[in-house]
Amino acid sequence: MKITNVRVISLSAVLPEDKRWRSDQGTILKFDGAMVKVETDDGISGHGPIYGAVPVVKAAVEQRLKQLLVGEDPTRIEYLWEKMYSGSRLSIALREGRSVPTPASGARGDNIVAISGIDVALWDIAGRALGVPIYKLLGGKVRDTIRGYASGGWATGEAAGEEIKGYVAKGFNAIKMRIGGMDKSLGDSINRVAAVRKAVGPDVEIMLDAHGSMGVAHAIKLAKAMEQFNVTWLEEPVSPDDKKGMAEVRAASSTPIAAGEREFTRYDFRDLIEARAVDWLQPDIAVCGGMSEIRRICALASAYNIPVAPHVWGSACIFAASLQLAAATPNIPIFETSQAPLHPLLWDMTEPKFKVEKGYVTVPEGPGLGVDFDPEMEKRFPYADMPSLAPF
Repeated sequence: MKITNVRVISLSAVLPEDKRWRSDQGTILKFDGAMVKVETDDGISGHGPIYGAVPVVKAAVEQRLKQLLVGEDPTRIEYLWEKMYSGSRLSIALREGRSVPTPASGARGDNIVAISGIDVALWDIAGRALGVPIYKLLGGKVRDTIRGYASGGWATGEAAGEEIKGYVAKGFNAIKMRIGGMDKSLGDSINRVAAVRKAVGPDVEIMLDAHGSMGVAHAIKLAKAMEQFNVTWLEEPVSPDDKKGMAEVRAASSTPIAAGEREFTRYDFRDLIEARAVDWLQPDIAVCGGMSEIRRICALASAYNIPVAPHVWGSACIFAASLQLAAATPNIPIFETSQAPLHPLLWDMTEPKFKVEKGYVTVPEGPGLGVDFDPEMEKRFPYADMPSLAPF
């Protein structure tokens, strides 16, 4: 079997003006759900997710990485990952047993996002060729279902409690709300979390996501204030550029800290761990290096007894790939489950549909990613060349 083509399927779901809502990053205008498609001469194709700037990643896939892949055996996944990562220094990397990426090969940023999508597509091909889900290639299942946490929490003021009660009514016993940048003051943040805790009672887990929007001093004050509410974690309290600052926040409070959705490769996660900056790691399979790299990150985390809660935000392809990982990985005890309204690129794209019942997500059993994608998706959701977010 040989690779014959590598291309990007660019997809968007534009929200009608009356259905847009304000998040902690601005007003949501659209969702993107691009995917890499790797085709072979055996007629088997694989899909992998893309996260971020679609035109930039598309260029990296089709103009740089494709030429390294066409004609290769798609089941040589480790080899192809190293070939994409090390580029012209591949022979040196294999000879010396260490990574030696060139500046041209792109060891960070959108090039790693491009590698991530291709890598997942290769795992999808391998599973489909053998007629088994990816989790079997990873060593088999450790669980049939995984506890989900409802990821939402954009409502302001007292309405935050009512929004979260709606998620608990669906069966979730763990929820995440946005905090920090969207709040006018520290007191506003505290009042919103207090409203949620009052609404759901003491037994529902509460996670908080600040998306790196606070300074260190503000984040320390918030982390200390959150101790009374027994939150499960405070996510990205400060910018991911400031790992020492994040470690300061962690050291100043008993509130657990989570981070990692914007980190690339095992090396960034090693630095987070060594900085003693986190209690939870949150790699994104579409960002950190794909299935091949995220399993290394999970193994690294397990050596430090750090649990992993993958960042699972965006498309059905990200959701499916992350589910396959979670099925086979012991130190992933919980799974992000988006509550964003009107998100057809997540919930209306696959056969079978993802099954979420009583707060638990079922791992699909089909070959490869476990699901098939709508063959009409490019017609249904043509890419919209417009911003995803309107600024505050």
